[in-house]
Amino acid sequence: MKDQIKVPLWLFTSLRILIGWHFLYEGIVKLASPSWSAGPYLFQSTWVFSGIFRAVAVNHSMVGVIDFLNTWGLIFIGAGLLVGLFTRVASWSGAALLMLYYIAHPPFVGIMDGNSTEGNFIWVNKNLIEMFVLVLLARIPIQWMFGTDNLIILWKKRRKVDRIRTIGSIEVPKTDNPVFADLPMLDRRRVLKNLITIPVMGGFAYAALKSFGYESYEEKDLKVNAVSGATSTLANFSNLKELKEKVPKGRIGKLEVSRLICGGNLIVGYAHARDLIYVSSLVRKYFTQEKIWETIRLCEACGINTVLMRTAPDIVNPLNKYRKQGGKIQWLAATYPEDNDVFTNGQFAIDNGADAILIMGNTADRWISQGHIDLFDKWFRHFQGKGIPLGVGSHELEVVKTMEEKGFPVDFHFKTLHERNYWSYQADEPKGTVIKNEIDNYWCREPEETAKYMETLNKPWIAFKILAAGAIKPEDGFKYTFEKGADFACVGLFDYQVVEDCNILTSTLKGLTNRTRKFY
Repeated sequence: MKDQIKVPLWLFTSLRILIGWHFLYEGIVKLASPSWSAGPYLFQSTWVFSGIFRAVAVNHSMVGVIDFLNTWGLIFIGAGLLVGLFTRVASWSGAALLMLYYIAHPPFVGIMDGNSTEGNFIWVNKNLIEMFVLVLLARIPIQWMFGTDNLIILWKKRRKVDRIRTIGSIEVPKTDNPVFADLPMLDRRRVLKNLITIPVMGGFAYAALKSFGYESYEEKDLKVNAVSGATSTLANFSNLKELKEKVPKGRIGKLEVSRLICGGNLIVGYAHARDLIYVSSLVRKYFTQEKIWETIRLCEACGINTVLMRTAPDIVNPLNKYRKQGGKIQWLAATYPEDNDVFTNGQFAIDNGADAILIMGNTADRWISQGHIDLFDKWFRHFQGKGIPLGVGSHELEVVKTMEEKGFPVDFHFKTLHERNYWSYQADEPKGTVIKNEIDNYWCREPEETAKYMETLNKPWIAFKILAAGAIKPEDGFKYTFEKGADFACVGLFDYQVVEDCNILTSTLKGLTNRTRKFY
């Protein structure tokens, strides 16, 4: 019978210690990581309470409070469970915390965000399992586990016994009073058993110090603090609290658009990497559907409210899923009309909720070089009056001039602009229409002429390729772009670049001194 009783004692004690270790280490890691924040996890919430979680995530003061409570809550809950002190309070508190984690990111079909890096879940994940184990530990008798609580209970009972035995200085025999019935002795062996977790705490301290002390700087920088049963962090969201202010907005017709627009080439896996042919493949591997959502959510948190995306089902479907789940990002649709089918691609964009559409630059450049002015006319006649802004993209200034000279109803221009002082610039770059497959290093041939001509136009201008595919630093590219008159900048963004680029942009806009063209 005794052996049967010992089995649950060690089993339940081990469960409590394991979960306590998990919680405590999670809390200490966060305490030791100044850049960590719960904001990303809250902002990426996808279920019924996502609106509340996201509202908290973008409030820096509230996020600071949540970070403090989360970090120290994990530490105190973990320590309590590890040594068996205030076990019931720690168990219920831990279960409540895990329930919040589960509600914020439930592994339900259709709304899973894919943040997990430790397995695949549906309905049931580690948060839910640990939560039920903690409820179990909170409900079973404390005496079923070794721990400090047991010693406190025994000590209190012994004190009560001592008081009863000495009432009126009369010693009451143990056998004459039910208070003494089945009262274990507080002997050395029993004390040692209930303090068994103290060496475990020492082992934990050693492991934690070793983890933090022996890792190289590179290991610490590269460590991904991803989803865990007790909490979740997303390294690329970690600097959201460093955002100085949200990106300001301008207008294109009735549409309010952020001055910085998230470019779509990187998101869909197309990188202008010149002769580095492997880069696009790497980018496609990086930008999974979940990573696309993560990047767009981060953009929204920073005030970027518009993303440029090509018009194709494999791109539109993830975007629509994101917007159906509460995302507010506006879609600037880059369309690719065919010579013999001018309408289908653009109509597909409108039918799928595009907020504005444009003819992409490669197509517009080619139509102009080949003299297909009639195709522009067909395109505008079909889409004018659809209730959304219409634009034309171009690498060549000739396209913009032709649109204006012919009087086409262009609501905004989408034109390349950048300096030419980067080392790989080629003054004699061939046009993409001349050498069909040599357009990857083809940016803006006439930046100064472009700026001068745009000065004469009373229409919004979105500048793109302003960093020449990473050859120009953002602080230089943004300054040049907005001083030369562009109203908006479309830039390809990796998630880990978003906050920094937004800070650079807002700082740049405040420090402009040489801009003469008014902002739209």
